[in-house]
Amino acid sequence: MFSQSIGMRRLCVFVFCLAFALTDTVAKQRHCTFRVHAQANPQDTDVFSMPARVTSSGKDIAIQKLPWITEHDVTAFSPYPAQDGTFGALFQLDDHGRVVLDTLSVERRGGFLFVLINGRMITELQIDKRVSDGKIYIPSGLTAADVELMKKQWRLLGQRKR
Repeated sequence: MFSQSIGMRRLCVFVFCLAFALTDTVAKQRHCTFRVHAQANPQDTDVFSMPARVTSSGKDIAIQKLPWITEHDVTAFSPYPAQDGTFGALFQLDDHGRVVLDTLSVERRGGFLFVLINGRMITELQIDKRVSDGKIYIPSGLTAADVELMKKQWRLLGQRKR
């Protein structure tokens, strides 16, 4: 009888811990994905890169499969309506994202960065100078639904931290 009550206690503790872990996971669920991929070496295999097209030149290139910057590196954003009917935004990165962007802008000058939001290629950015302020500017291509998802995930620039 004593061993049955210990087993029941363990089961209750396990269920409580599991419920707590699931609640924490659901609370931290991301609403929007934000990925910045760098241009890959053309000799990279399909394991490390995937094909992409630079829209400004129509040139086919390869981009790295693993992103350098993700939604975890974004702290705030500021959306605005673009002239083509879509939205653009300025994204502020945290310290990790700022250092990564700075490093990419120095080491890969002349190459491209590709910004994917919610799985869609939004824009490519040619690296022409050092970017040390931790800000990524997306001129257009975002939908109103994208902006609403972003509002659920990040604060607007100028608002206090959540």
